[in-house]
Amino acid sequence: MKVGIIGAGTMGSGIAQVAATAGCKVMLYDTQQTALDKSKAKLEKVLARLIEKGRIDETEKSRIQGNISYVGALKDLATANLTIEAIVENLEIKRKVFQELESYQAKDAIIASNTSSLSIASIAASLENPERVIGIHFFNPAPLMPLVEIIPAIQTSKEVQEKMVKIIADWKKVGVLAKDTPGFIVNRVARPFYGEALRIYEEGKASFAEIDRAMKELGGFRMGPFELMDFIGNDVNYTVTETVFKEFYYDPRYKPSFTQKRLSEAGYLGRKTGKGFYNYKDGKPVTPSGVEGSFNDDNGEKILDRILVMLINEAADALFLNIATAKDIDLAMTKGVNYPKGLLTWANEKGIDWCVNQMDALYEEYHEDRYRCSPLLRKMEKENTNFNF
Repeated sequence: MKVGIIGAGTMGSGIAQVAATAGCKVMLYDTQQTALDKSKAKLEKVLARLIEKGRIDETEKSRIQGNISYVGALKDLATANLTIEAIVENLEIKRKVFQELESYQAKDAIIASNTSSLSIASIAASLENPERVIGIHFFNPAPLMPLVEIIPAIQTSKEVQEKMVKIIADWKKVGVLAKDTPGFIVNRVARPFYGEALRIYEEGKASFAEIDRAMKELGGFRMGPFELMDFIGNDVNYTVTETVFKEFYYDPRYKPSFTQKRLSEAGYLGRKTGKGFYNYKDGKPVTPSGVEGSFNDDNGEKILDRILVMLINEAADALFLNIATAKDIDLAMTKGVNYPKGLLTWANEKGIDWCVNQMDALYEEYHEDRYRCSPLLRKMEKENTNFNF
């Protein structure tokens, strides 16, 4: 199988490695020769490390490298059976690139976008044969993260969808099907992990260090929300939140935070700038002086419960609106963002009545639509049922 990749940045290069490892002949395209050179050099380093760790040998390294060619013209992707775009998150630029690409390729070639938030239907509408377009959203770093969200547009043919599901499985990735809605599964369901943590912080109920410790030590999350925002980049994380907020017609559940906006405006982006919520020394977070990182058990439990129930409520609403199946929603959150367990599984363990009562208590306290309980949770509480997978 011949695979074209548009964009030799971190994501495009990572996807190229995945496809090449799976035995595909990959053509990695970028307009900048420096980007192609950098991608090739980085792959050399990555594969050398894998040899050091005993994961692959020299023969396998040569095979993977031999499967990737680096090209500087879009028409060089003319023979690709599947092309994956991994460029800037700009709808008009993507549409323009896809239109040019379509003019070079066979009508049965699949064209996919790795967009994390843009409408696949809108991208597909720019083509003469929109049924060939599909979303396949990898997570960074693509070679390591197992999850791939597969997003058919309303125009996507069933044949293309089925082919894409098989390809992702052949590439040894965990594929989940998602409806073409803002944020798909992960970037939609995960919003409260950041948003509610920021809200608690802004209310002065806990420091960001306390919130992070509560989520890690009591909740079992690998990273706290503020550590994770610093890791992603406050500019990137804020933009995703802002995009989801606008795309959902300004639903208050997705309202961005002024705290993160100001950090972004100040250039305090997190790890990549050496300063964000935390200061960074040798790549490691250092809690600024005067910020307490401890918490008492009662306050820690309140922090965890509030963020957790908002996450569960979001996951339940995604199921209620048929964004994905219960199984795929839980898979997406455990395989895409390393949650300690699926949110719907967590809801079953905590009890559906607990979820409803927690949401109602928040609504009673704030009287904001942000804290409305999912109709599905209410229905399940009345029927005394749990989520089925």
